[in-house]
Amino acid sequence: MSTTSFLIAFFFINYVRKAIQSEAKYPELDRLIVSVRYFTLGLFGMQFIFDDLDIFRLVWPAYLAFLVWTSHKREEFEPVRSTSLALLPYVAITLVGELIRMISTDFYHQYDAFFEAGKFFAFIWVFILWLNNRKQEKALEAERLKLEKQEELGRVTEEQRSQLEVLVAERTAELTLQKEELEKALNHLKATQNQLIHAEKMASLGELTAGIAHEIQNPLNFVNNFSEVSVELVEELREESQKPERDVELITDLLSDIEQNLQKIQHHGKRADSIVKGMLQHSRTSSGQKENVDLNAMADEYLRLAYHGLRAKDKTFNAKMVTELDPTLGKVNVLPQDLGRVLLNMLTNAFYAVSEKKRQQPQGYDPTVWIVTQSRPGQVIIRIRDNGTGMPDSVKQKIFQPFFTTKPTGQGTGLGLSLSYDIITKGHGGSLEVVTQEGTCTEFIIRLPR
Repeated sequence: MSTTSFLIAFFFINYVRKAIQSEAKYPELDRLIVSVRYFTLGLFGMQFIFDDLDIFRLVWPAYLAFLVWTSHKREEFEPVRSTSLALLPYVAITLVGELIRMISTDFYHQYDAFFEAGKFFAFIWVFILWLNNRKQEKALEAERLKLEKQEELGRVTEEQRSQLEVLVAERTAELTLQKEELEKALNHLKATQNQLIHAEKMASLGELTAGIAHEIQNPLNFVNNFSEVSVELVEELREESQKPERDVELITDLLSDIEQNLQKIQHHGKRADSIVKGMLQHSRTSSGQKENVDLNAMADEYLRLAYHGLRAKDKTFNAKMVTELDPTLGKVNVLPQDLGRVLLNMLTNAFYAVSEKKRQQPQGYDPTVWIVTQSRPGQVIIRIRDNGTGMPDSVKQKIFQPFFTTKPTGQGTGLGLSLSYDIITKGHGGSLEVVTQEGTCTEFIIRLPR
């Protein structure tokens, strides 16, 4: 049985050396383990030199016990401590059996089968635990390799993350620069747009002012003429009143003429006053509050103002104005300043279109602009029509786009119809559409909710 103990001791030493990787990790300890292995081989060889083999029966279990004790004394042997403990049952049974053999040979031989069976099962126990530990070691090795792969993957991921952070930082810097450039361009565009909108408003105000100047000239002429006539009548009345014999009939006629002249002066003065008020109302910034407005009167007013605005630029221009105003329309709740700008802009465009066609076709052409109001259930319709140049489909599709204009450079900003579209659709919740035929006519249709 000493051979079995030798084999257990020899393989245990080799297992310890491999398990703790002493050759790579602990060179000094590895040299000691190699020395113990040689000592074990020498001890096994001494059994055949000396005839007294009974001594070695006690030496081997004691030697195994020493190896187990040594594996628990140093921290380096921690991975093999569970395996070393598995040797204790075999060491204990072997040591007790050999002591009993030395004390009472008869007793030992009487229970020899039990001792041999105990040694056998103890050996099997060592073998099973060794296999189990090997399995666990392989599992731990696989787990270690898995962890190493994960660590390697983590390291690669960290490197990629670092590279990605650098790329993101570079891209962020580029985007920030682009954003700043775009903001500068946007601010410049907004400033330019505000300038163009201001120019469009000033152009609209200029058209209105020119129309008002010509429109107000008529009542002022009447006021001046009737004032001069009235002065002459008063002078004639004074002379007649100073005569010794007054002509009562003449005095009555003179007073009647003066009264009529004053009534006409008052009438045309009120007309001039209403025109001035309309101009002030148009030039005033919109308050955003809707008011009930006589839409028919507004349409008629702005028709004449737009016409005289174009006449101020071209004294030779003449056009026919046609109004078809629905008497059942009544007052409509609108933003008067904003809607006035829309009507003035569209009517000015209509007169511009017929003037251009008149310039191109001077003979046999009668320029005409219509403005029509209609009352419908739940809505009001305003139609502005001209028999001017019309528009092709390519222009019609872009007519409400900001900054698009068919007028020559310097004569239009391209914002009038765009602003008009926003005022009608967004400001009033209505709709604005255009029907046109190139070379024949154009009609804008405004629909406002009641």
